[in-house]
Amino acid sequence: MFFNDSRENVLTHFNTNETTGLTTDQVKKLQEKYGLNKLAGKKRKTKLQIFISQLNDILIYILIVAAILSVVVGKEFSDAIIIGIVILINATVGMIQEAKAEQALDALKQMSTPKAIVKRNGELVEIPSEEVVPGDIVIIDAGRFIPCDIRLIDSANLKVEESALTGESVPVDKDAALVIEDEKVSLGDKKNMLFMSTLATYGRGTGVAVATGMGTEIGKIAKMLDDGENELTPLQKKLEELGKVLGIMAIGICVVMFIVGILQGRQITDMFMISISLAVAAIPEGLAAIVTIVLALGVQRMIKKNAIIRKLPSVETLGSVNIICSDKTGTLTQNKMTVVKYYVNNELKSAENLNINNAGEKLLLDNIVLCNDATSTEKSKTGDPTEIALLDLGNMHKVYKEDLDKAHIRVNEVPFDSDRKLMTTVNKYEDTYYVMTKGATDNLLTLCNFAYINDEIVPLTEEIKDKFMNAATEMSNSALRVLGSAYKTVKTADGDIDIFENNLIFIGLVGMIDPPRLEVKDSITTCKNSGITTVMITGDHKNTAFAIAKELSIANDINQVISGPDLDEMSDEELSANCDHLRVFARVSPEHKVRIVKAFKSKGNIVSMTGDGVNDAPSLKAADIGVAMGITGTDVAKGASDMVLTDDNFSTIVSAIEEGRNIFSNIKKAVVFLISCNAGEIVTLFFGILFGWAAPLNATHILWVNLITDSFPALALGVDPGDPDVMKNKPRNPKDSLFKGSIFTLVFNGVLIGVLTLIGFIYGVMKYGAVGVTLTNVVNNPEALMHAQTIAFVVLSGTQLVHALNMRSTTKSIFKIGLFSNMYLIGAILLGFILQLAVMYIPPIATMFNVIPLTLGDWGIVLSLSIIPLAVNELRKLFIKDK
Repeated sequence: MFFNDSRENVLTHFNTNETTGLTTDQVKKLQEKYGLNKLAGKKRKTKLQIFISQLNDILIYILIVAAILSVVVGKEFSDAIIIGIVILINATVGMIQEAKAEQALDALKQMSTPKAIVKRNGELVEIPSEEVVPGDIVIIDAGRFIPCDIRLIDSANLKVEESALTGESVPVDKDAALVIEDEKVSLGDKKNMLFMSTLATYGRGTGVAVATGMGTEIGKIAKMLDDGENELTPLQKKLEELGKVLGIMAIGICVVMFIVGILQGRQITDMFMISISLAVAAIPEGLAAIVTIVLALGVQRMIKKNAIIRKLPSVETLGSVNIICSDKTGTLTQNKMTVVKYYVNNELKSAENLNINNAGEKLLLDNIVLCNDATSTEKSKTGDPTEIALLDLGNMHKVYKEDLDKAHIRVNEVPFDSDRKLMTTVNKYEDTYYVMTKGATDNLLTLCNFAYINDEIVPLTEEIKDKFMNAATEMSNSALRVLGSAYKTVKTADGDIDIFENNLIFIGLVGMIDPPRLEVKDSITTCKNSGITTVMITGDHKNTAFAIAKELSIANDINQVISGPDLDEMSDEELSANCDHLRVFARVSPEHKVRIVKAFKSKGNIVSMTGDGVNDAPSLKAADIGVAMGITGTDVAKGASDMVLTDDNFSTIVSAIEEGRNIFSNIKKAVVFLISCNAGEIVTLFFGILFGWAAPLNATHILWVNLITDSFPALALGVDPGDPDVMKNKPRNPKDSLFKGSIFTLVFNGVLIGVLTLIGFIYGVMKYGAVGVTLTNVVNNPEALMHAQTIAFVVLSGTQLVHALNMRSTTKSIFKIGLFSNMYLIGAILLGFILQLAVMYIPPIATMFNVIPLTLGDWGIVLSLSIIPLAVNELRKLFIKDK
């Protein structure tokens, strides 16, 4: 709005005066109407609210009920205490993680400039930017941040750096006199507008504040960030589904067992306790904490690879990414204008080959360094990025501006003008003066009558002019920004534009671009080989974007490129239908980026978005995983991201994806291990009760195994060495079951562990039961029952510890992988046996768990049964593969 209206109408609309600005009374009324010029945010959750939200899970509900029933019905306070600790640990871990809420909105607030110069009551005053109101007459000069959205009413050679908002790498020329007819023009083409938090790099301007606070373009981004919903990651969704299944299964088993027990004539109190034991057996209490810890350990490894993970679940999300939507400027490219080509003496050459010993080439270099207002040293760079690029070319060939300025003092100049698109300086060369002019090629050629070719000054014929224009066109077609260079000698430095800018001698051309990062092409190739598609999203023009995309092998056909205005003509459904063949999105706005990300997600893709600007923040948040640049990235982009690259290197994403795939694989191993162990406990209790026996295990035994015996091996599986060939595989389908490829392992080993535990229980009853004591009436012999339950308890623990070795691979032998290639797992198994011994041989603990010491013969049986899962699985791997 207002970009397609005249300056006069805008002044009238806001009832303001270009000369005097607003009055104090007007400002007061406008502040009451519009509020302060700052960004607002929605109220955040308190830590207590976050903590309570962590309890909203069906598994937690079942555990709470089990804890209450164990106290009310069975007076088992130890069970209730252990269950309570489990619940508190899980809720606390979740609260800490969620409490690291995104700070994107806070970062946006901090970006607004602290001061602004406005006209109030006929005077220029400097005020805090928060006090700017719509209708204020705002003064802008070089180096000043724009405090709000402004419609220009006057400008002089004004250039504004808008890359953080629009993604365009080159500062934009602004023109107050421009009235744009097209209402669908992109943000980057609104050249009579200035936008909040962008930076004026050259010239000056005056304008009317037309939007403040949340009404600005950056405010719209803030609103998009604040309104965004946090979606669950694939793993979170799978674990949530798993929790519901396990919860429903636990309730179902409890109901069945309770009915069976009652029909068998058992006491209601006993059946309540057995049902609680079954509920505990069905739920892997340590699962949430183990997954969190495994992810946290993965985060520590990734920090060493220059990737900082802000949200733990993002680690596993990386492993399933199959679309990377990448911002161009600063992500795929260096965000640094660089001269890459030059044309002198009828030859087009690479910039690194410039020869300062050649008179024509040296003259070109002198021209672009002397006719230049920027600075570029190792310590600092100031000025227009285009001019800095020209100085960097001089620095590359050891022609430094400071030295050249001293040798050839500037004695006059005609500043750059956006209408002429030219700049001229007059520099002293011994007894004569050189007029140095640079600028737009077509404009400059009209002022030239001669050309400098092969050390000679020759008439600028149409043929020679065509050669220059053809060279300029060739460079432009490669998305290079082309500048022409010309000179002449004069006897006096006095004069004006009419004297200096005519009858010039054309020297040559330079072509510059924001070049791709050197390492990016290899990374994109690796992604392609891994089934990952890279998509470029940029605010730059279509041809520029395609040239970079083609060089990086992202796109090979211009039909794979679409621009923002074309996107506006497409519905979300049409975009979703066509996005599969599109590889480059040019001239896009922040809203476009979010639409693009959502379009790819709607096709079932797991989408990563990389970027560094404010304009990238909403799409970073909308993506399954947002990746921000750590060095060049804005605070807003980092705040909205899930991962930050500390080296701003696109190739780091590939390393992170590889790590993510291995982490997911390890989490899957840990989850399948825990569920198969729980399945063994269910088989033990279910069939023990079904057959009319006394309960082979009690709830405390199961809790101990779930929390202690199983947890350490599960953690060790979580840090299993990664598969070196993991990037040769395609990304996993997020719709696939968490147990795909492991169902047989889970069921087979669950049944095997349950059967072996029941065998241990039967052995205990047969050996230690008095005459007449059977599996059904052993409950009347407390000592025999305790002995049998102890053996079952130790067999359950032992078989599960040994089973951990099977989980390192469902197809490869543990001896092929290397029995000792994961020493954490070996340590976890040994620790598990040591802790099991402590439970049995430390009297106070043994009393709490209702266990007694075993004899040497008992240990022989226990160890023999415990080793069976490893032996059976090694045989199975020779013949059977998981489905």
